[in-house]
Amino acid sequence: MADWTEIKITVPGEFIDTAGDIASMTVPYGIYIEDYRNLEQEAREIANIDLIDEDLLAKDRSKGIVHIYISPEENPQEAVSFLKARFENVGIDYEIDESICKNADWENNWKKYFKPMPVGERLLIRPVWEDEYDAGSRAVLHLEPGLAFGSGTHDTTRQCLESLEKYALPGKTVLDIGCGSGILSVSALLLGADRAVGVDIDALAVKTARENGRMNGFTEPEYTVMQGSMTDNVSGRFDIITANIVADIVIMLCKDIGKYMNDGAVFITSGIIIPREQDVLDAFEANGLEVIERHESGGWLCFEAKLK
Repeated sequence: MADWTEIKITVPGEFIDTAGDIASMTVPYGIYIEDYRNLEQEAREIANIDLIDEDLLAKDRSKGIVHIYISPEENPQEAVSFLKARFENVGIDYEIDESICKNADWENNWKKYFKPMPVGERLLIRPVWEDEYDAGSRAVLHLEPGLAFGSGTHDTTRQCLESLEKYALPGKTVLDIGCGSGILSVSALLLGADRAVGVDIDALAVKTARENGRMNGFTEPEYTVMQGSMTDNVSGRFDIITANIVADIVIMLCKDIGKYMNDGAVFITSGIIIPREQDVLDAFEANGLEVIERHESGGWLCFEAKLK
């Protein structure tokens, strides 16, 4: 049996909660966080004990460790690339330990589990190494995830794709923020949109997204991918804006997002865990956005929002 991979991320204590939210996007089944900031208090109030093991008392209270366990059917390098890019984007110092993997073929063994997958009513995601598939009337997205986030298997990506089906129509333009593998923007073009722009802070994601665009027949000016932040690189207005990132970055985006929305445009955003829902809703309200659809799957939320 193939081995699972453990990824350990060490961050300053004040960023543990944000790091946990980001890490949760990489796996659908939970994470484990070592947080010793309130060790004595929690030992008394939660565990009802006064005597604490000396090894625990010796733990560094100024740091936290987030543990992620990657199953054999997933690509650990995709998770690592995503984590590094997102931590750097929100300014979190981090250390990542990925040296404990046992399986020598961990870079590729996940591929045998990633099969052609229908999403929604109009799309089929086909990993490029799978030649046997029946798309029927569905548009086929030929996808090489590489090391960029976005294979379509995560609840957040799937929810965004299902929402896109309603809006990615002829004549529409798309802005994909934090585009990762390009799965959302390329899918939008396949579903009928006229033009898409992807932007990501990670150079590897930009390279992967461009390659996935070419593989599906889309190049500039129909499909443009840029490295950097939205505010540094993007100009113009769009009919559809997608952001499958994490709650903290979605909240940051809200203050500027209206500048990029055409009249009647929709903002589709996911990567939001349920405990952060109100924080995101507050940011929508503060920046003139209203939710028109709310979707929930596997503990993750996806919102479709428009300007009031």
